Amino acid sequence: MVLNSKGGCGKSTLATNLASYYATAGERVSLVDFDAQSSSLDWLAARPESLARIGACKAKGGELLLPHGSGYLIMDPPAGVHGKALKPYVKLAQSLIIPVLPSPMDMRATARFIEELLLLGRVSAERTRVAVVANRVREHTLVYRSLERFLASLEIPFLTSLRDSQNYIRAAEKGMGVFELPPSLARHDVEQWQPILAWLASRDSMPRKAS
Repeated sequence: MVLNSKGGCGKSTLATNLASYYATAGERVSLVDFDAQSSSLDWLAARPESLARIGACKAKGGELLLPHGSGYLIMDPPAGVHGKALKPYVKLAQSLIIPVLPSPMDMRATARFIEELLLLGRVSAERTRVAVVANRVREHTLVYRSLERFLASLEIPFLTSLRDSQNYIRAAEKGMGVFELPPSLARHDVEQWQPILAWLASRDSMPRKAS
């Protein structure tokens, strides 16, 4: 699940690129879009049939209607989720990725959100694992240095920084991920994703079993 209460942080971009990665790797993937804006499902509707298939998963009455043998389930919840409304989403997830933008407002909002998240039972008991990703960054700027210091101070893993790249826009327009762009064009962006993919594949992203 890609989650942050702050809107505009790139949740749908991360969710759709994760889905495209697993799909191109030959995995069975379904994408769940809880957001009323349906950005992830709009991306999926634009996806050419010639590319690796990604399924759409619907939510009804607070329950997910999972396709048979769904494999990887990538979830894109709405922004602005707090308090009691946060619990049902966290309960669905094995791993949570929190994207944060390099701006003082986003950093403050994300700090409050993470503080709230760490108090939830599944997270505090490590049955849902959490990590953070810096999104749309421009390196060698003062605000990026502030973001690095902020992320290093958190109690959760800081995985990587994803640059502010036009490749994400190019890919999104075609219902693609950066992994499906020509390597000569998107090599640097793909390299920046490797720590995220490694964390998701590692035991560090696996929840502990309830005792």
